[in-house]
Amino acid sequence: MPIPGIDAPGLGCGLAILREGKLLLYRRLRAPEAGTWNIVGGKVDHMERAVEAARREAEEESGLAIGTIDFLCLSEQIIAEERQHWLSLIYVCEDFSGEARIVEPEKLPEFGWFPLDALPAPLSRFAADAVAALRAREA
Repeated sequence: MPIPGIDAPGLGCGLAILREGKLLLYRRLRAPEAGTWNIVGGKVDHMERAVEAARREAEEESGLAIGTIDFLCLSEQIIAEERQHWLSLIYVCEDFSGEARIVEPEKLPEFGWFPLDALPAPLSRFAADAVAALRAREA
């Protein structure tokens, strides 16, 4: 069976979570793009709606209870040096409860809330696409 993202394009999802104009980002330890800052997200499972996958991944990775989600943008990441190819549906959320925390330290050991004009570097391509869409939304 082909490995999504490596043997065939994979389908991913992400959630840009905003609080008081600040974006929640986690630093990744694993490929693709290990060491970059990223929004929460992951793979869409077979027969799972992408919006529900984004909710599930966000809750698993951040510990937040996610409310209303809206579509933000589509992101395509081709990372030749890692032989990774992903199409990702990215959503946005300002409706959540709880406090973000480190839930998966082996994957995402560090997080923060960052203003869009003071983001950490490097951003993953996935997060950079989300940030560009958020900035376009504000314009």
